[in-house]
This record gives sequence, structure tokens and C-alpha cells, in this order.
Amino acid sequence: MPGPLWDAYGRICERLDTDRTNDLLDHMRSRVLEHGDAEDRADLERAEQELAERRARKGGRPKRQDAEG
Repeated sequence: MPGPLWDAYGRICERLDTDRTNDLLDHMRSRVLEHGDAEDRADLERAEQELAERRARKGGRPKRQDAEG
């Protein structure tokens, strides 16, 4: 990924009140739901469970902190 593209994408995600991780996960979910077969959807379900378990162990996703500046 070219650095300037990654940086621009990060700024856009900030303006949209999200972050690159969540935006990419949302995009990937929609692609699987739109174009995936039964195996792909089953993998998505397993991935969602894994994410939920990870977040539960860590106490959930941390609150986003505003950058000082």
C-alpha cells in the first residue's frame, strides 16, 4: 500500500468518524455477503465470533481519543 494513499484513507476515515480497521472490516463483510457462497458466509460468521471473543477478553474496543493539536 503506498504511504500517501494509506494516509489519505486514514484522514477520510477520521472525517467519517471511523478508523481504517473498522472501515476495512465493514467493506470485507459486505463483499462476502454480496458475493460469497455458503462456505464464505460460514467463515464470516466464525470471524465475527472470533472478533467478539477478542473484544470481550480485552474489555471491548477502546474508546477513540481525540488528537491534541
